[in-house]
Amino acid sequence: MHFPRLSQKISAIGESATLKVDGKAKALQAAGRPVISYAAGEPNFATPAHIVDAARAALDDPKNFRYTVSSGLPELRLAIAAKTLRDSGLEVSPEQIIVTNGGKQAVYQSFQALIDPGDEVLVPSPYWTTYPEAIQLAGGVSVEVFAGADQGYKVTVEQLEAARTERTKVLLFVSPSNPTGAVYSAQEARAIGQWALDNGLWIISDEIYQNLTYDGVRAVSIVEAVPEIADRTILVNGVAKTFAMTGWRVGWMIAAPDIIKGAANLQSHLTSNVNNIAQRAAIAALTGPQEPIKQMRLAFDRRRKVIVEELNKIPGFHCPTPEGAFYAYVDVTAALGREIAGVTPTTSLELADLILSEAEVAAVPGEAFGPSGYLRFSYALGDDALLEGIQRIQRLLGA
Repeated sequence: MHFPRLSQKISAIGESATLKVDGKAKALQAAGRPVISYAAGEPNFATPAHIVDAARAALDDPKNFRYTVSSGLPELRLAIAAKTLRDSGLEVSPEQIIVTNGGKQAVYQSFQALIDPGDEVLVPSPYWTTYPEAIQLAGGVSVEVFAGADQGYKVTVEQLEAARTERTKVLLFVSPSNPTGAVYSAQEARAIGQWALDNGLWIISDEIYQNLTYDGVRAVSIVEAVPEIADRTILVNGVAKTFAMTGWRVGWMIAAPDIIKGAANLQSHLTSNVNNIAQRAAIAALTGPQEPIKQMRLAFDRRRKVIVEELNKIPGFHCPTPEGAFYAYVDVTAALGREIAGVTPTTSLELADLILSEAEVAAVPGEAFGPSGYLRFSYALGDDALLEGIQRIQRLLGA
């Protein structure tokens, strides 16, 4: 009997579109091309010094060279509990927390913990590229609920209700959003959370960009907006974005004890404990000085204002002002179908390829996050490169 080399499950997984675009940009840069990339969601800042110092100190303690409890160092889980109470308004015990290898593993384990084959997950679109893949790997079915620029990229209760079926088990809630930077107001979060509670749904709430908001906006946690939903909610978070620690790979998931017990069993076989040096660094991030974080957020805010203003100068581009994260999500539908440098792109994928080849600027097309017709630009890169890249697009498209 002939067996395929790869399992059907693994063969069906698509490559991360954001990493693919960023990888292509880096390959061109390595070949000597002056490519400016807006693809990766990665702060260009160094990890703050006090966090790095904590990691150095951890290297002098041999206990960090051994296995530790797979759900995370007790000190780190205490720090996460304090952060969750402070920022999400939810009091949790350390036993309700699992430390994971980045927020991405927490997302994966959350779907594995809740989803059985055929269960449906409502996924507000545009969405982060990993969510549908993680749902599929759990045997679930993604049901996309799209909200365009005219809605500020935020879905409504009416849209969610129209998409709900008897197979709907989970609602994915992400605020601030990757890829759009949209932030749900307290009133919007309350309405959605109450709807989910009334319909007996579970919520997986990704709060990884929770502390990156602007203009006095606060990202209100779904469990703060509707405390009664906490028992049926998994919170996902991590240190990667706020603290410029993408490579340290420390995230976490928070849920009711029975959910955490199941997820902990999975992690005990999947990865065991997260790197202890990185966990010690994460403790310093959560409990140490926050002034470097404020400075990074101020820089993101400055870049946000520049990129939105400059993108909106480009013919056919419409960019709502994001209130969180570090992404600008541009509606480019009006720029499609016209000739540019001898080419007539009809999709945002074709437009992104054209911009990369002609202007040497990398952006991620909307096809990675849902419908075509959009481009995502990360403004986590340096100020000079940020402006230069948009000016190249302006010249190409006739701004």
